[in-house]
Amino acid sequence: MTKSEGLLKKLNDYCPGAVPMHMPGHKRNVKLAPYLEQLGAAVDITEINGFDDLHDADGVIAEGMERAARLWGAERSFFCVNGSTGGILASVLAVLDDGDELVCARNCHKAVYNALELRRAKPHFLFPERETFSGTDCIVTAQAVGEMLDKHPSAKAVIITSPTYEGVISDVAAIADAAHARGAVLIVDEAHGAHLGFGWGFPDGAVKAGADIVVQSLHKTLPSLTQTAIVHVCGERVDSDKLACSLAVFETSSPSYLLMSSIDSCVRLLEENSDKLFAAWKRNISLFKEETSDLKHLRIMEKTDKMFGFDPSKLVISTRGTNINGRELMRRLREKYAIELEMAASEHVIAMTGMGDTEDNLQVLATAICEIDRYLENSDAPEPPVLIPPERACFSWEAAAGERESVDIYAAAGRVSAEYVWAYPPGIPLLIPGEVIGEDFEQLIESREQAGISMKSTFSALPQKIYVLKKP
Repeated sequence: MTKSEGLLKKLNDYCPGAVPMHMPGHKRNVKLAPYLEQLGAAVDITEINGFDDLHDADGVIAEGMERAARLWGAERSFFCVNGSTGGILASVLAVLDDGDELVCARNCHKAVYNALELRRAKPHFLFPERETFSGTDCIVTAQAVGEMLDKHPSAKAVIITSPTYEGVISDVAAIADAAHARGAVLIVDEAHGAHLGFGWGFPDGAVKAGADIVVQSLHKTLPSLTQTAIVHVCGERVDSDKLACSLAVFETSSPSYLLMSSIDSCVRLLEENSDKLFAAWKRNISLFKEETSDLKHLRIMEKTDKMFGFDPSKLVISTRGTNINGRELMRRLREKYAIELEMAASEHVIAMTGMGDTEDNLQVLATAICEIDRYLENSDAPEPPVLIPPERACFSWEAAAGERESVDIYAAAGRVSAEYVWAYPPGIPLLIPGEVIGEDFEQLIESREQAGISMKSTFSALPQKIYVLKKP
């Protein structure tokens, strides 16, 4: 294979002179409409001679994917233009056959649940240990994985999320050992961890830890366009050709060359300048921590003894014990300081940093946090309601085939849910179809709504109603 200078340079060299008698319909004529130039239409092409094909790559795209595999240390890597969602869907379908059993962390993204429904899979859920700072279930242990696999020896795979939305990292190496010793493969949703493993105070990631498939969103923390992701295959337990076929199912047959160029260019940037870029990123985070080290009321999450690892790029700021909640802190930062956070929960907010953050960005945030903290007061902090692990009446795909009806949430306890319930972000279901609605469900929904957190459901019945299966 001839070594190229990259997909973006190839596009820039080719596009100015060639006559495009092919898709897309704008024909790279950026004078046609002002938005076309802003969106990069001058280098927007389809699969034409010399530009390779994502789904049958043997040229410049194949070279880019090989470069990514070397960078992260994978056996094989795939560009993904449908985000980590597409990578997760493809990974599950490549590893499982219809009706297979698996072990799945219950705090996985809803994309995992969609994939399980497509495969009519039979998940055995692990309810992770609770992380007390943010109040989220996120810590998966190798012991729990091993015990669950021993209890269900037919399980073919284990699926976990690491790092979590809040940045908590599980001991992936130990989990991989536990899974492999029992004949199961390990899929890690590492959507929030594409930057891990490059040093400079950032922990190692799941590729180095021995996971079999690792799905990463480049756009979440690295300099790449939204919707760009990479799927890594590590070792020989997964048929990478089968995964390639699954990716072709969930990705368009006309993938954007702008998005693929973004992935390729991001990989090249890391290959050439990672030390300088990661050093600057880590320095800026450290300066933020120094500026906020004397907070009196707000608290910023750090690694605890209970965690195996923590991603310092996530700034999780707790409002617990103060006279405001997470939603109010987010509102103040937006309206007074023009700072838009990633998300707000009942008692914390998440400010995501990325490689593109400057020292000035984080200084503005630090100043705002310190100013807000100065005028806060202490307040009683009752324990937030915790969702009791629900009982499963049937699998989600069985519930999807049943007849449903809507009921008021105050009358839903004891009924079997016919829909997913989640807050977005982060998109982790609190309730899935086929689970029995608990006595605490109404209180759980009301507490989140009162905190300003809008709860979502499959059929948009919340917060007043929820769809349940009709009684036989």
